[in-house]
Amino acid sequence: FSCSKNDVVVSISENQLFTIPYGNFEEQLSICDLNNVGNIRNGITMRDGFFYITDGKSEKIMEMNSYGDLLTLFYNEDSQMSELLKKSNRKDESIHKELSYPFEYPGMIAVDSNKVIYTVCTIPRDRHEQSEDGSVLYSQTVLRFSRDAKTVDYIGQQGPGGTPFPYIKNIYTTVNDELVVVCTSEDGFLVYWFGSNGYLKYMIPVTVKDAPTIEKKEDSSDIYLTIENVIPDPSSYKLFVKIDYYTSYIDEESKLYSGVNYLQTILYPLNILTETYEDSVSIPPYEESVVADYSKLVYKIPYDFLGVTKNGWKFFIIKNDTGFDVAIVQSENQRILRRHFDIDSKNTLYYTMDLSLDGIISAMYLEKDFARVVWYRTDSLIDAILKN
Repeated sequence: FSCSKNDVVVSISENQLFTIPYGNFEEQLSICDLNNVGNIRNGITMRDGFFYITDGKSEKIMEMNSYGDLLTLFYNEDSQMSELLKKSNRKDESIHKELSYPFEYPGMIAVDSNKVIYTVCTIPRDRHEQSEDGSVLYSQTVLRFSRDAKTVDYIGQQGPGGTPFPYIKNIYTTVNDELVVVCTSEDGFLVYWFGSNGYLKYMIPVTVKDAPTIEKKEDSSDIYLTIENVIPDPSSYKLFVKIDYYTSYIDEESKLYSGVNYLQTILYPLNILTETYEDSVSIPPYEESVVADYSKLVYKIPYDFLGVTKNGWKFFIIKNDTGFDVAIVQSENQRILRRHFDIDSKNTLYYTMDLSLDGIISAMYLEKDFARVVWYRTDSLIDAILKN
């Protein structure tokens, strides 16, 4: 009995932590009409059991514990939230933190181990800049502030107070409390890696023209690639570049090109210090079966790249009719774990997800009557697998 193995976690269930009502007050989440055109500016991240939720419409950020208690409220001093708090008689000034930067919040947010908060901001239109040929718009910065909001500044391309970024896809913090900003470019991605002092250490272009190619089979047509995502390694100076490869589809009857077929996905580690791609790993696709007219068709679809943990596990995810399929990959040992998360797709209007450095997936689901904050203890799954 003493030598028996621990039970392996074979599935991951959803753990609902708390709900957030809709509204304009401090403990509520403001959402716009989801039928209107425009981005939904809500984001979530979790650090050490505390949740940080961005409410772009109300220009505020809520820090909450796992029970849903509001611990700190950060808001723009010129926002509607500021006016509401001034008119109310509630004496919660200790948790109210005004920010003097009147920027819009698209939703991306990250927190380091010192509880320094980073959130992407869109600056006023009159401060936008353009590239010389007018093809790139520089309109975003990263607002940085401490938990007590006594230290507030913004980070641009060079560091504090620098030039605005092009469109930011996401931001990350590492185990060394360094900020990584991943931006899109005309030919791929631009990655800005900042030191713990906030100043730029590396600027890394990840472009299609310099991306690794795969060998072309004799009977195949042209091969195309897209860089789906670039995510930093939180424990070393590496970037993980996910590339999806496609091949031209030729119609058998007309012998003409009529589309593209998905070929395969490869994850490449890009060493920033040596500026070289290291040994890659192939990521198996998600397969979906469709039965029609007594025949079965299997479609292969690439996963989306969700994130990387501090222990090197890579998470890939895809949405389907019943929820999410997740593939967790350890490239060193070629180990792949697959799990499914069930959700009620009919009642879920919008969702946003975050992967912590420890391997916990947190999600916020916007439903008809309220928002739900849940997490999936995928870290427990990994620990159980390693012990056995």
